[in-house]
Amino acid sequence: MQGLKTEILDIGGDVAAALAAGQPVVALESSVIAQGLPYPDNLETALAMADTLRAQGVVPATLGILDGRLCVGMTDEEISRFSEQGGKVAKAAARDMAPLLACGAMGALTVSASLAAAEAAGITVLATGGIGGVHRGESRTWDVSADLEELARRRVVVVCSGAKAILDLPATLERLESLGVPVAGLDCSLFPAFFCRDSGLPLTAQVSAPADMAPIARRHWSLGGGGLMLAVPPPEAAAVPRTLLERHLREAEAQARVAKIAGPALTPFLLARLDSLSGGRTRAANKALLRRNAEVAAELATALSQARGGPGSPGP
Repeated sequence: MQGLKTEILDIGGDVAAALAAGQPVVALESSVIAQGLPYPDNLETALAMADTLRAQGVVPATLGILDGRLCVGMTDEEISRFSEQGGKVAKAAARDMAPLLACGAMGALTVSASLAAAEAAGITVLATGGIGGVHRGESRTWDVSADLEELARRRVVVVCSGAKAILDLPATLERLESLGVPVAGLDCSLFPAFFCRDSGLPLTAQVSAPADMAPIARRHWSLGGGGLMLAVPPPEAAAVPRTLLERHLREAEAQARVAKIAGPALTPFLLARLDSLSGGRTRAANKALLRRNAEVAAELATALSQARGGPGSPGP
C-alpha cells in the first residue's frame, strides 16, 4: 500500500490510508525501543503493542527518525533495527528532531518528539509507558522534561501510566496543572506512578472507560486546549509496591551521583539500575503496562474516530 511523503514526513501506507478514511490510528514512541528496554524485550514489547492495536481494528504508527525522514508507521524490520542497535540510536526529544533530520541520523523519539510528530501527521492518540516530568532536585538543576511543554501544546491524548516514578511527582502534577493539561485517571482516583499503581496523589478527574475520555478531549480542543493525559495504573499482578520502589530508587540515585550521571542520560541509567536492584520486577511491570496502555489507547482512538464521523459512525 502506497504511503504519503511530504518534505520531512514519511507516512506508511497503512497509516496514510487509515488517516484518509478517518479510521483509528495510535502513535507509538520509539525511545522505549532504543533506550527503555533491553534487547530482545524491547522488540517483543514493541511488536506486541502493535499487535494489540491491530487486534482491536486500530492501525499502529510507530514513530522514529530514519535516514533524514520522520517515519510515521515504522515497519517491523525498522523496529527490529532500532531494537538491536539500541544505544547507537540517538535519544530524540522535540528539540533534537531538526538536527537529526538535517544530518540524516537515526533518532528514537521520546514523548515530546512523538507528540510533535503525531500532531504533524494528524494522529490524536499516543500510547506510551510513563511521561517525563519534573526531576527531583529541580530547584538546583532546572531539570524538567520537554514532555510537559509539548503535551500542553499538542492536540494529542497521551495514554500512559502517569509519570515515571523516578520523578518529583507532586511537582510534575503541579506543572501539568499550570500548563492547563487535563489529567484523568482510568478507574482510579490517585495518580499512577509508572511501575506503581498509585503515587498517593489525588486526581481531579476520573473516567470509567477509555471511550469516556473522548468527549473530554473534544471539549478541551473546542476550548483551544492542547494535550490531555489518560492515566492508567499498571496491571495489578505486575505492579511494584511503592515502598519497595522508593528503597531501590534511593540506592540508584546515590549511584548516579557517584557516577556523575545527569541530563538526558539520567532516566535510562536509573531505569536500568532499578531493573537490576528489583531483580527484573520493574522491567516486567514496564512490559505489562505498555501492552495495557496500547489496549486502552485503541479503545480511545476508536471512540474519537467514531465521533469524527469515521466508518460505522452516526456522525459528529
